Amino acid sequence: MPIRTLIADDHPMFLYGLKMNMDMAPEIELVGHAASGTELLDLAGQTAPDVVVTDLVMPGMDGATVTRLLRERHPETAVLVLTMHDDDDAVFGAIRAGARGYLLKGADVDDIVRAVLTVARGDVVYGTGVAQRITDFYVGAHRDHVTTVFPSLTGREREILELVAGGLTNHGIARTLVLSEKTIRNNVASILTKLQVNSRAAAVARARDAGLGRAR
Repeated sequence: MPIRTLIADDHPMFLYGLKMNMDMAPEIELVGHAASGTELLDLAGQTAPDVVVTDLVMPGMDGATVTRLLRERHPETAVLVLTMHDDDDAVFGAIRAGARGYLLKGADVDDIVRAVLTVARGDVVYGTGVAQRITDFYVGAHRDHVTTVFPSLTGREREILELVAGGLTNHGIARTLVLSEKTIRNNVASILTKLQVNSRAAAVARARDAGLGRAR
């Protein structure tokens, strides 16, 4: 069954091109198009789309606000952002508002169609550049969290503690970090002292309580 899709963009030529491409995709049934946030919200109420594809910067009401209102009023409708903006405020504002996908203009038509199908089935999708930005953000947030939780550890010790919490042996950590096992043993001993624990298992428990470590 085709995915009922509503599209919105305030640039007439881009909207026209997107409409033509959507019309040619057999997996998609285009139920309407809008040129402003207000019009998009009204049309969503009238057409009950499965997916809304929207720009972020539009007259009347911006895409992030529309996304939030759509999620509140039509929680069954998935929102896919298609925009030229890739700054952190735009990306994370849309995600916080409830967007299930975020692509940059310039994406191939096939990628856009696949993204519509992906968000329609409840999954999330991000363009390559956007995905990297999200990854960088959360890696940075994780690093900041580890620093806050274990401020007495050096950067190397925090790195080793996370690998210990992930289940790696000293030999495995040495291979991962390209260091000698003696260096790893010395760092582990220092970690135990600074965490004021008397065993590797206790250090692992402390680390995992703080959210470090993944099954390997």
